[in-house]
Amino acid sequence: MTTIAQKLQDSLQQILSNDPWYGPATYDIIENITFEAAYEVPPGSVHSIAGILLHMLGWTQEITDRMQGQTAGEPAGGDWPDPGHPDAGKWKQLIADFKLANVTLEGVIQKFPDSSWDGPINDHRDPELGGKGVSYEALIEGLIQHHVYHSGQIALLNRIVS
Repeated sequence: MTTIAQKLQDSLQQILSNDPWYGPATYDIIENITFEAAYEVPPGSVHSIAGILLHMLGWTQEITDRMQGQTAGEPAGGDWPDPGHPDAGKWKQLIADFKLANVTLEGVIQKFPDSSWDGPINDHRDPELGGKGVSYEALIEGLIQHHVYHSGQIALLNRIVS
């Protein structure tokens, strides 16, 4: 029998590094992007690829914190932190940090009690802001959807700037 943790971990791995049915995995997308392309903001765009990946990293870390009982809020570095100036080393580190954040989250998912997946996360925000009453299972499913959405944006931006 597949547990909720196993199902969620499999779904996360599928989109990050396996073979999702809709296209390339997130890690395949980002590993093929040059640092020059990563920091370019094309005309009409709001964010660079590096900015989007930094946003994804922040939310992965925030979700990991929520899974460990911390009160829901914005990521520690903000929702859309400034990626700064183009730098090859910084781009490689951002990719490594994103991968590590997801490995850390997978570890938290594995250890999460089976009986707690349908419980609400620790969220004291105004219910009108949304997200209040979200279960831990829905939280992880939401992050997976978030990764898919932004991975598509990154792939499209890379086609524009490369």
